[in-house]
Amino acid sequence: MNSAQKGNDLSRVSHRTGIIVFVVLAFGLTWPWLFIARLGLGLSLVNPLVQLPIAFSPAIAAFVVRRWVTREGFGDAGLALKLRTAWPHYLAAYLGPLAIAVATCLLAAGLGLWTPNLSGLENGGLPWWVTVAGWMLAALVLTPVYFGEEFGWTSYLRLRLFPGRPYRALLATGLIWAVWHYPLAFLGYAEFSNVVAGLAVWTVSFLLQEVILSWLRLRSGTIWTASLAHAGNNLVLSVLTAVLLTAGEGGALDAILVTLLMLVPLAVISGWLLLTGRLLPPANPAGPAQRPQPSQPATSAP
Repeated sequence: MNSAQKGNDLSRVSHRTGIIVFVVLAFGLTWPWLFIARLGLGLSLVNPLVQLPIAFSPAIAAFVVRRWVTREGFGDAGLALKLRTAWPHYLAAYLGPLAIAVATCLLAAGLGLWTPNLSGLENGGLPWWVTVAGWMLAALVLTPVYFGEEFGWTSYLRLRLFPGRPYRALLATGLIWAVWHYPLAFLGYAEFSNVVAGLAVWTVSFLLQEVILSWLRLRSGTIWTASLAHAGNNLVLSVLTAVLLTAGEGGALDAILVTLLMLVPLAVISGWLLLTGRLLPPANPAGPAQRPQPSQPATSAP
């Protein structure tokens, strides 16, 4: 065996080791804390301070692997903001969750499941649009918190699973990301009338969201677009649909049904991205991404 072959073998071993260590750390830092915080300390998982260690566990795992396990550094991590070149993707990331929430509510109304009523958004006498604007502002301000997950899942794991097979890497990352959230369905954070059905639709939701988040990361060349969209998904899309559809004056729908309704616009967007090849690396070498990633075809020049 020549030195080149030995180098390739060592690289593959390091690559696999990095993935294994990342997954072990991401789950190992999160799951024990969830059970300790909720069952041991009696803390609510809705508490933002309780959520912080969870939010940054994937980022910590990715940092440890990049820095000390594979020692590959952070050249492909997408840490640069790229505001000048990626502004269309920032705009999509910022407005997308609101658009999906509106589409979900309109679908519920169109199916006769919900009578449009925005009174649930009028907090303290403020008009509904002020409440929505506040959530939008919160998503923008708290984007660095959601960077914790995106730096791990979308900007590390997805780029390294199944080299040369981006769709398979996308599927695997989405499933792992979904399973990572599963304890929340048993610890009072996400409440489903039927846990099995709830986890099933939740998993599909994570898969579809991962398609959109991966598109933002790949095409913008920065992890911050995906982080902004992730913040919007949690603070605008989920909150707005919950307030209006599960606890609103126009009718209270089951959380599973609301998630199913949400899957429709998510599936339309994700399907369009997949069918139009927007999850493949950009063909322009001068584009946002700067070099081929392990989960992308070696002949591509992002």
